[in-house]
Amino acid sequence: MAGFIAVHTGAGNCIDETKYQRVIKEACIRATEVLRNGGSAVDACEAAIMRLENCGHTNAGFGSNLCLDGSVQCDAAIMNGTTLNFGACTNVSRVKNPIQLARRICDGQSEQQPLERIPPMVLAASGAEQYAEQIGCAMVDPNVLISSKAKFHYNHYKSKYDMVVGSSKSVDDVVPEPGNEVELTAALDTVGAVCVDGAGNTAAGCSSGGILLKVPGRVGQAATYGAGCWATDTDELAIATCTTGNGEYLMKTLLAREICNGAFSSDCAVTSLHKTFKQKFLDSPLLPQQQDLYAGALTLLYYPKQNSGEVMWSHTTQSFCVGYMATTQKVPKFVHSPLPTYSVPGRSCVVNGHNFHLRI
Repeated sequence: MAGFIAVHTGAGNCIDETKYQRVIKEACIRATEVLRNGGSAVDACEAAIMRLENCGHTNAGFGSNLCLDGSVQCDAAIMNGTTLNFGACTNVSRVKNPIQLARRICDGQSEQQPLERIPPMVLAASGAEQYAEQIGCAMVDPNVLISSKAKFHYNHYKSKYDMVVGSSKSVDDVVPEPGNEVELTAALDTVGAVCVDGAGNTAAGCSSGGILLKVPGRVGQAATYGAGCWATDTDELAIATCTTGNGEYLMKTLLAREICNGAFSSDCAVTSLHKTFKQKFLDSPLLPQQQDLYAGALTLLYYPKQNSGEVMWSHTTQSFCVGYMATTQKVPKFVHSPLPTYSVPGRSCVVNGHNFHLRI
């Protein structure tokens, strides 16, 4: 089956793109293999994110940021644009691939339950892990998901946090040792993928370990309906998007759904994304205007009657790493998107993209 996949490893302010380039390409190749073998957009989206979760460089699955108590708690979600089904899990520590559990929850939305019970849309913590075990998801000891990178970042910032809490110093007064400087805002990254298959079906998904030093039990945008991902298919336009950035701000603004709604009411994807980021995020009355507002989105628009589409990346952070690939391509394309030098991170947005055509 024909199709197109796009993935990202998060929008951040201090990104070494070289460590993401390989895994982004591998995720694209894995997803296109699924599509070529007859898999759906949801199948390919799940496969791509699983690869991102397993690599250890991203803040998802293995390598996720650690909570304030040193534990790992992951969120993930996926949405089917054709059925409009959505599934998510949050605060899971023993599921190897949270996106796999989210996919099964999403599929379960279409399954009848005994006694006319409504299938769950979001499952959390131990209940989610019990369900994952019952349906055959790969389970691991929580420590297996903790990478050396995540442990290093945790130790560095936990000691910094403890110094601030135990003294009258502000966080800006605490200077890390040379060579150990790590930007906390660089660890906001949520991975995601958007996909369309040859039948015109779209899917969007995301997975995240949440912000570094988060309060245990915190739920992020990666598990929140309308915030982390969204997908909707119509005869005229099919659209899928996934977001990354300040989770609480993405949840307050329901940015993923706002992006899709904006695209349906505009003839230009670039204009629509600029307008949504400006009006619904940067200038939103729901958010603190005195703070920098960090967000990124990877958006796919597909026009079924023309068998063509656009993949767009937009962000308010200093950089954004994305990749994309059609089933007709031999190699995926990697893009490191920087914010223009004249733009202020957290205060302005950049939008770029690429056109594609599916050979049906």
